Amino acid sequence: MIWLVGSGAMSVDYAKILDAQNHDYIVIGRGKASAEEFTNKTGKEVIQGGLEAFLETAPTCPEAAIVSVGVAQLYATTQQLIKSGVKRILVEKPGGTTLTELNTLYEQSTGSGCDVFIAYNRRFFASVIALKERLKAEGGVTSFNFELTEWAHVIEKIDKPKEVLSKWFLANSTHVADLAFYLGGQPKEMASFVTGELNWHPTSSIFSGAGVSESGALFNYAANWESAGRWAVEVFTNENRYILKPMEALLIQKRGTIPQVSVELDDSLDKEFKPGLYKQLEAFLLGDSTNLCSLDEQRHMCSFYNKMAGYE
Repeated sequence: MIWLVGSGAMSVDYAKILDAQNHDYIVIGRGKASAEEFTNKTGKEVIQGGLEAFLETAPTCPEAAIVSVGVAQLYATTQQLIKSGVKRILVEKPGGTTLTELNTLYEQSTGSGCDVFIAYNRRFFASVIALKERLKAEGGVTSFNFELTEWAHVIEKIDKPKEVLSKWFLANSTHVADLAFYLGGQPKEMASFVTGELNWHPTSSIFSGAGVSESGALFNYAANWESAGRWAVEVFTNENRYILKPMEALLIQKRGTIPQVSVELDDSLDKEFKPGLYKQLEAFLLGDSTNLCSLDEQRHMCSFYNKMAGYE
């Protein structure tokens, strides 16, 4: 049995995959409106009233839990599940909005013998899986760059708590940063610069930086939330340049040539379900953590993300 905690839009995506993979699961939600909408979309009933009330009924512990609640509730929800004895948890990114929260979860989870993973589904895109195979065959990444521009004019209209919007780099842009460092190696040294401010993200709005990864690959990144742009990751080997822009597609530019050629992908699962989610959930539930982001990895990376965003 699996617990799916949360009944919002993301939980609908998880439910479709749990059904497709023939898993037994129950859904635990808080509010009536989201629960009814969830049931309309999935045909699955939701246990309403929130996780705390549900845990008071002393339910049998599940084999795993998926935490798909709002960013502001991720930390407390995961904490409750650890305390209740759940041994495997997949929590939506970023898992917590501060390094202190992530460290606390890590201490509690290791003390309880619980494995916690952060859901960065882009690691499981068909484009990224194909790219990983090519990078291995070509001797690894020599350099990489990425862009994390967010559309401020869209985000400022989103109905999210102030504390989530003020940490938007961690809450959302780390989708790109996580993928870039997953492909090119975690930072060993990094210089970061920020400037600008937005009324909902006062610490920064324009970002740039560069460094060297643990594997020796040089990298640089940039973002300008006050201008135009989009998410992108570019990875270089001694033979080719690979471009994820958009990330669901893979382009290749061979050394000594100009054209950027599309790589053919088997992306049927990414078209049928939310991209990357099917393979990510499959890996988590099979106990294959090779390509998952562990809580330990996330807390290590959080200090870099804080530096990149100017949160420190």
